[in-house]
Amino acid sequence: MKCLLLFDFLVGHVNKDPDRYAPVIANAARLLTAARNTKALVAHARADHPPGAKALNITDSENRPPLITRGTPEAEIVRDLAPGPREHQVLKRRWSAFHGTTLDSALRAHAVETILLCGGSTEIGIAATAYAARDLGYNLVVVSDACTSSKRAVHDQLMREVFPRLARVRTTIQALEMLKPGA
Repeated sequence: MKCLLLFDFLVGHVNKDPDRYAPVIANAARLLTAARNTKALVAHARADHPPGAKALNITDSENRPPLITRGTPEAEIVRDLAPGPREHQVLKRRWSAFHGTTLDSALRAHAVETILLCGGSTEIGIAATAYAARDLGYNLVVVSDACTSSKRAVHDQLMREVFPRLARVRTTIQALEMLKPGA
């Protein structure tokens, strides 16, 4: 079985750079429609930082509040990709959708073998989740044009040099073929 994992498509992220996100959301919406039509498992990973929580920033060793705090409008998933009633929501407090969440147990309960991963940010949450999926033994597909980063060169290098070592990197059109019944 397959799972489409949509990662951090949050209002707070999208509103910071709507032009960059527009084609990515359009591609993710196409994947979401296909996944729903083929009865693939759909999971939505989203930041779930409690009010007042501090996140350690390793670069400068200062504690900063998280960018997105639960219960705020910024923490909502964008309307075009809103979770359906039977879709799994992964509430995460770290970069990876697996760390300290119910994602792995939900995937195993549904006999998921392949994850199609999309969202942002490519070099942070997508990368952390991709490494964890690989370590946990999942077949992974990173949908390159349904992922995004404010650092285009970093995104491109990950898609070209890093992710092919642990996943299949595919476009939305290629991933849609993978979501067809019997594929």
